[in-house]
Amino acid sequence: MAISIRKASEIEKIKIPAKLVGQTLKLLRENAKPGITPIELDKMAEDFIRSNGGRPAFKGLYDFPNSVCISRNGVVIHGIPDDEPLKEGEIVGFDVGVEINGWYGDAAITMGIGAIDEKYQKMIDVSKEALYHTIKNIKPGMRYKQISKLLEDYITSNGFVPLKGYSGHGIGRKPHEEPQILNYVEGKPNQGEKVKNGHVFCLEPMICQKCGEPVLAENGWDVYCEDLEVGVHYEHQVAILNNKAIILTQEN
Repeated sequence: MAISIRKASEIEKIKIPAKLVGQTLKLLRENAKPGITPIELDKMAEDFIRSNGGRPAFKGLYDFPNSVCISRNGVVIHGIPDDEPLKEGEIVGFDVGVEINGWYGDAAITMGIGAIDEKYQKMIDVSKEALYHTIKNIKPGMRYKQISKLLEDYITSNGFVPLKGYSGHGIGRKPHEEPQILNYVEGKPNQGEKVKNGHVFCLEPMICQKCGEPVLAENGWDVYCEDLEVGVHYEHQVAILNNKAIILTQEN
């Protein structure tokens, strides 16, 4: 399937759910404190999204039961919110999707609850920095596999490894479109589809400490690193406009 090229007017429409995603992540960051439960945060996010004219895009998507993927206790991605209160020192990820008028937004953050171990803070920092470093270096004409190489090189040069088997993706009229954008290179980086003005996609570095092989929990959703250590996840939605990658999902 070809990668969709969006007109400027269409990107303006995509910006609306993307902006609400950023605002929802900010709300979650501000309220994720010891004592609150993930279920409470999920309800808070859903109410906020709906009150601002959006629909939680993940609720019911592939039968996911909630509005926000909330990943904790070693879960890297796709965590189902539970009713166990958050505790000081935990690492928690929030992944939010929003649909408005048939257009989609998607982004994610990982954060610590209160004071956290330095090694986990470094992981969070590297995941976020890998994302921003890569976005800064995207130019039309480069290959998507070169984006994957930028992500992989930043992650591994800082002592971590990318989670295998999961990826960033195109987004627009559907929550997941072409292309698939891995956080590591398969094949040669100078081959494959090229980045073009009008492309809209999500980059989402997911990193593990030692082993990037994924383990899927019995609930069919929670994804762990095989070493069962803490993993982290950051994501932004970007559009290629006027030969630059523009972030659409800032927390503002």
